[in-house]
Amino acid sequence: MLNQKGFTLIELVIIIVILGILAAVAIPQYKDLSSDAKEASCRSSLGALKSGITIFYANAAVSTGTASWPSLAELRGTDVMAHGIPKNPYAAVSDSADDIFDGSALTKGDSITSNAGWVYNPTTGEIWPATFASGENRW
Repeated sequence: MLNQKGFTLIELVIIIVILGILAAVAIPQYKDLSSDAKEASCRSSLGALKSGITIFYANAAVSTGTASWPSLAELRGTDVMAHGIPKNPYAAVSDSADDIFDGSALTKGDSITSNAGWVYNPTTGEIWPATFASGENRW
């Protein structure tokens, strides 16, 4: 009697079909995780910017007696964010994802056509993402 070991063709086809079904289920889950990660990164960077701006405002109130929001130049420098402006992960041009647009004439949530990563209003201290890929400019 011949003792053959191995898989039949039908067994191999069944395995390939099962792997294909698993891949079809896993790929959309992965895409959803990457968009969640991009949103979390943007919210984290925005929170860091808002904290830095608020700390600058409080320090100005304590040291000078007059509270003032940082100017655009102070925000772009190291007066507010010691390690620089974080990048907006939604920005289309990665070179300018950490740039800040002067939003003095805008209200929070307005989108812009510039390639900047963030919009800052120095009169109100408001900052928001300059992009509107998934409604992040309304945060």
